Amino acid sequence: MDDEGLFTIGWLSRRTGMPVRTIRYWSDVGALPPAERSEGGYRLYDAGAVARLELIRTLRDLGLGLDDVRRVLERKVTLADVAAVHVDALDAQIRTLRIRRAVLSTVARRRSGTEETKRLNDLARLSAEQRRRVIESFVDEVFGGPDADPELRNRQRHTEAGLPDDPTPEQVDAWVELAELVRDPDFRRRMRDMVEHNTRGRAGQAPGAFMWFAKKVVWQVGQARESGVRPDSPEAAEVVGRMLGDMDADGRAAVRERLEAGLFAEAERYRHLMAVINGREPKPSHADDFAWLLAALRAHP
Repeated sequence: MDDEGLFTIGWLSRRTGMPVRTIRYWSDVGALPPAERSEGGYRLYDAGAVARLELIRTLRDLGLGLDDVRRVLERKVTLADVAAVHVDALDAQIRTLRIRRAVLSTVARRRSGTEETKRLNDLARLSAEQRRRVIESFVDEVFGGPDADPELRNRQRHTEAGLPDDPTPEQVDAWVELAELVRDPDFRRRMRDMVEHNTRGRAGQAPGAFMWFAKKVVWQVGQARESGVRPDSPEAAEVVGRMLGDMDADGRAAVRERLEAGLFAEAERYRHLMAVINGREPKPSHADDFAWLLAALRAHP
């Protein structure tokens, strides 16, 4: 410091803890202009340079670029305005990082190769419109038949895979799994087969009696299980009879085949993933009910 209250770069460095080369750089780009120069040509700074330098360091630590720092220091824009812009930018970066984390987590869990990793990454980065088209294509193919329950078809068409703007890793992971599931031709075929089975089974019922079979399983099998009825018992044969009515042996065999193929478990998984993606609490699983019914059908064909 000289007699006029001016400071050298070395003094500023010791005062702020910033390297001399960093202070010189900010001086060179005009963010920290010297108050004057000494007779030997050395830069000298006034007392305000300390506060200015601390502000520069704070703004840089917060991620502001050179141009934004200079605009704030030159009072061409308020710090609040710049901060608001950077908040938006950081939000976008956080969303991107969450998607990357979710993809990498899935890759690590599945031990994916390069091709699958690329596919997972592409699915995770689909836009909201692209996600909507993926689900619409699935719904139209599976639930769009002329004989399908109209209320079921309408409900499915209005069910969106609505990832929020700030999704959790669990939601991104659920979307990736769902997108792979609904784009699988075999899954579509199995789901369409199940919907057609439900349609045939609701003959004479009013529109809106959708998924009648699954509802009956949850209700009647659930009651039987809670009462301690064993699948191979005579009581279980009565439960199966009430559920399937006068269905012949071929019809019962078809139901058993669907249960053995895991169709209802897949449908339940589909609904579970949709709930996670849309931030809803998934409904309780009824896998044990379907397992009981399968065992009962095997015992009482």
